[in-house]
Amino acid sequence: MKRAIFPGSFDPITLGHYDIIKRGISLFDELVIAIGVNTDKKYMFSLEDRMKFVSEAFKDESKVSVVSYEGLTVDFAKEKDAQFILRGLRNPADFEFEKAIAHTNRRLSDIETVFLLTSSGKSYISSSIVRDVIKNGGDYSLLVPDSVKA
Repeated sequence: MKRAIFPGSFDPITLGHYDIIKRGISLFDELVIAIGVNTDKKYMFSLEDRMKFVSEAFKDESKVSVVSYEGLTVDFAKEKDAQFILRGLRNPADFEFEKAIAHTNRRLSDIETVFLLTSSGKSYISSSIVRDVIKNGGDYSLLVPDSVKA
């Protein structure tokens, strides 16, 4: 069984995340959406809200599960018996950042990182942009799945 984790803060989940997850479903037998908890980070949405947004967005996908975790992603991957980490790339800067993490993870464990390019038309969307739009009262509905709009 090919199991992957897709780690992130998902604060909130965006259409970019949604795109990567939908495409990842076809590549893996199981996809664990791993919502990281970092006590040093200030989140706009609570962990419960973030988990609800993602769970609701994929409620009809039997291959998707949503969990939270703390600590190293590779340790969590081992705990979940995942052979892959799925990551999305929006631009060259993402690649350079993610490449360094992937190399480090590979040194720490046997896990492979699989990169998917975000689909055309979604590469500009990031959680930080969505949060900024929300904070400033803008219409963020075109940037997130329906589960976040509610």
